[in-house]
Amino acid sequence: MRNQCFWLSLLILFFSFLNPPPSLAALTTISGNQSLSGDQTLVSKGGTFELGFFKPGNNSSNYYIGMWYKKVSQPTFVWVANRDHPISDKKTAKLTISGGNLVLFDGSSNQVWSTNITNNSGSVVAVLLDSGNLVLRDRVDAPESDTPLWQSFDHPTDTWLPGGKIKLDNKTKKPQYLTSWKNTEDPATGLFSLELDPKGTNSYLILWNKSEEYWTSGPWNGRIFSLVPEMRANYIYNFTFVANENESYFTYSLYNPSIISRFVMDISGQIKQLSWLENIKQWNLFWSQPRRQCDVYAFCGAFGSCTENSMPYCSCLTGFGPKSQSDWDLEDHSGGCQRKTKLQCEDSNASKGNKDKDKFLAIPNMALPKHAQSVGSGNIEECESTCFNNCSCSAYAYDSNGCSIWIGELLNLQQLSSDDSSRETLYLKLAASEFDDAKSNKGVIIGVVVGVVVGIGVLLALILFFMVRRRRRMVGTGKPVEGSLVAFGYRDLQNATKNFSEKLGGGGFGYVFKGTLADSSFVAVKRLESISQGEKQFRSEVSTIGTVQHVNLVRLRGFCSEGAKKLLVYDYMPNGSLDFHLFKNQNSEVLDWKVRYQIALGTARGLTYLHEKCRDCIIHCDVKPENILLDADFCPKVADFGLAKLVGREFSRVLTTMRGTRGYLAPEWISGVAVTAKADVYSYGMMLFEFVSGRRNSDPSEDGQVKFFPTFAANVVIQGGNVLSLLDPRLEGNADIEEVTKVIKVASWCVQDSESFRPSMGQVVQILEGIMDVNVPPLPRSLQVFEENPEKLVFFTDSSSNQSSQVRSNVSGTSSQVKSSISSASNKSMEEN
Repeated sequence: MRNQCFWLSLLILFFSFLNPPPSLAALTTISGNQSLSGDQTLVSKGGTFELGFFKPGNNSSNYYIGMWYKKVSQPTFVWVANRDHPISDKKTAKLTISGGNLVLFDGSSNQVWSTNITNNSGSVVAVLLDSGNLVLRDRVDAPESDTPLWQSFDHPTDTWLPGGKIKLDNKTKKPQYLTSWKNTEDPATGLFSLELDPKGTNSYLILWNKSEEYWTSGPWNGRIFSLVPEMRANYIYNFTFVANENESYFTYSLYNPSIISRFVMDISGQIKQLSWLENIKQWNLFWSQPRRQCDVYAFCGAFGSCTENSMPYCSCLTGFGPKSQSDWDLEDHSGGCQRKTKLQCEDSNASKGNKDKDKFLAIPNMALPKHAQSVGSGNIEECESTCFNNCSCSAYAYDSNGCSIWIGELLNLQQLSSDDSSRETLYLKLAASEFDDAKSNKGVIIGVVVGVVVGIGVLLALILFFMVRRRRRMVGTGKPVEGSLVAFGYRDLQNATKNFSEKLGGGGFGYVFKGTLADSSFVAVKRLESISQGEKQFRSEVSTIGTVQHVNLVRLRGFCSEGAKKLLVYDYMPNGSLDFHLFKNQNSEVLDWKVRYQIALGTARGLTYLHEKCRDCIIHCDVKPENILLDADFCPKVADFGLAKLVGREFSRVLTTMRGTRGYLAPEWISGVAVTAKADVYSYGMMLFEFVSGRRNSDPSEDGQVKFFPTFAANVVIQGGNVLSLLDPRLEGNADIEEVTKVIKVASWCVQDSESFRPSMGQVVQILEGIMDVNVPPLPRSLQVFEENPEKLVFFTDSSSNQSSQVRSNVSGTSSQVKSSISSASNKSMEEN
């Protein structure tokens, strides 16, 4: 009998594996006789997206029905059904078809969420598409081309997926919103939202609390939104704007469907376009708007101040503390700050003596809040008195425009730098106790504590030092210090690079080695040379470099700073540097013209981002093929940006120890004038000539006829000669003649002697994209000199001071006609945009 029971139990167990319980199986549809609960999920046909119950964050006890990427290892939610109505138990809740709708019921059978459509069909089915669109159809076999009864694309939360749209109903003027989560662990409706302007301007707006506009895309000009230049990167995205009598909307798709990309209304109040990088298992920020965090309206909440160049961005004003520290820890500053001590006029129990009277604290260098009330006051004393006598008055300011006061909460406060011309002094009303005895009490406390601290400080420091050293030895992948930037120990990188044994290359800043981290990801480790900065300044500069992210810039993953040992850790680029592929190398395939053109365009976009889109202009100072790296798809990534400042270069004087590279240096490097971003433009132009010829500019041609290619190429274009004769012979003439002509013209403009006549990198991008025309350039005087006197090519390699005067004499101003031709091209672009 026991044996029979045993075999019967084993048989039941066997069949249970063949037929797992419904709660553990993934569904492909939800129909009238099915429901989703517990850990059960709905998966799209191709396995791209998955929908089910989820709990955001480790501290949350709430559950939601949401959608996420199934193929992305980092949990990323793109849609939430019941974002404002969570449930407490996913096991007793269920998502099912009821009354022709998709409905979510909690454990007590209460309706929590519904698609809420009028439909009497009894055969409704819910299907999750590979586009990330959850649709309701009136039958199982309905074709995908049929208009669904309901779709999640019409009800987005914070994420806008390719194929979706954010629309405006032109009849009701009711916009559709893309709204941020409240914080990283709460998908509830946040304060920041994106909408298409109901006024019909064909512009997108970002609003705070759906009331305060703080960013606009600018109108659609037929190609892009005028204030979103990043959209010119149309080699990745295909943009479409539709406007008719019923609706207006914008949508986008990807030329390469294998790329995973999403557009998010982030909790930061910024819109962000991100792409998934599978090789490093991270989301890469393609662009964001507004670019400055402190340009987001009221980002730090009431009585919170935003400082752009500090981390964290938000802090409470003196006398105030966060209303909810836990929310602030989750990057949700919307609750703002509250007073630590009530004002005397608010406290009925306060003494009415003079010493308890409220006072004003002067806070200099502030961007004043909006919504001030102008008060007629003759001087600052009268202005202060007006605010003092109104208990609801929180602050005042007095300037050339007179007296301004603020009633109630102070929003959108910004702490500015001392050299910002828009700075003002804000006088904040505080309780007297925030001033009285504060200093004396601190003095007493310090006097008591200092002795103790000094006595044990050294011991604690030693203990901490050895603990940190020991921990660093144990950490294999580094310690996150700010955002995604990681602080590595020197020994970790020594092990990762096998004692710096596999050299990838080197240059003026140091050598680069290939490494493998503990998570098996490859990195490129640059060991910097001649770094004289202190620890604090070095970390500050590295932190700045780490925040600069663009699809055409190499991403900085981390750094190491241990005494004189300074190293930077970058993403590894499997196709190496451009010079390896561009110049005649037997171990590499010849880059065809289309690839070269896209590399030239991508490089220009990366440099444009450094020059024009960053908080402060970043001058590269060493643009050359060796510093253009190529990923697995030959997408160019500009490397070594920001390192010029890191090693302490001074741009305002002649450099006798120039680190730049032969053949790419602009004349101003040694002419005694300040170096600007136009020095990078010159280097880029010299590099463009090499895109055409496939050889170094300084190398003579194989037949010995061409001694300096840039001069020869510029003359051919100016004289209307055979442009294809200039092409790398390995391409056998296979190139677009108009593109080759355009590249040589751009290159010739970029290497003009006077930097004022060189285009900006932004203009270069517009020319290469076909948005801006380019006229025939004049031949730069310096190129003529090199053609007539080849020995003067020493200019590129010798920065000694005795040549400065000679160079100055060779660098003459070009004609006003040249300047007007660039200008007219710019005007044409502005008209098109």
